[in-house]
Amino acid sequence: MKYLLAYPDVVLRLFAEHVWLTTSSLVIAAMISLPLGWFLSYRRKLIGPVLGVLGVLYTIPSIALIILLIPVFGLNERSVITALIIYCQVILTRNTLVGLDGIDESIIEAARGMGMNSFQIAVRVQLPLALPVILAGVRVAAVAAVAIAAVGAKFGAGGLGTLLFDGIAQAGRTDKIILGASLVAILAWMINYGVKKLEVRFAPQLHAAVEGNSL
Repeated sequence: MKYLLAYPDVVLRLFAEHVWLTTSSLVIAAMISLPLGWFLSYRRKLIGPVLGVLGVLYTIPSIALIILLIPVFGLNERSVITALIIYCQVILTRNTLVGLDGIDESIIEAARGMGMNSFQIAVRVQLPLALPVILAGVRVAAVAAVAIAAVGAKFGAGGLGTLLFDGIAQAGRTDKIILGASLVAILAWMINYGVKKLEVRFAPQLHAAVEGNSL
């Protein structure tokens, strides 16, 4: 608390940087995983190979993956964000597939009977019905991204990890370590809580609306 009270502007800046790293990577990852999951749901033979590759990438330690990306993206936040996108992909893509597979085929047939094309079915029927499972994946991916983003400070991306690494480098600065770890945990809880509230609030309404339209 002493460090927080002494340097609130520094802590706020690092907190904002961490939020930026996490949210930007999640948004980009979702923009990739949603169409990828939809595509794989129609190309079942590709599910195994694609999820296998994403699973292998997920097992690579975060520091090693970021180091591999540095020659391409440089020693900056772009390498860290790219690594976070890769880590989020396996979670988001898998949950997108599970959500889509859980939709009753009769609802899809009813939508086709109403004259909807594939894009309309995907946006107006499949996405709303799969949303609860997708949001559950977003919560898991968000918590993982918050934790992994702390490593990004080692590679010039900033964020709350700066407090952790500075505290380790400066002997006896446990105040920075405790503050950094606490804020990372708080941020992970805030994002998890926020996404869960969205899931509870909107998913049932969307489900009911789509069910009514299909009838």
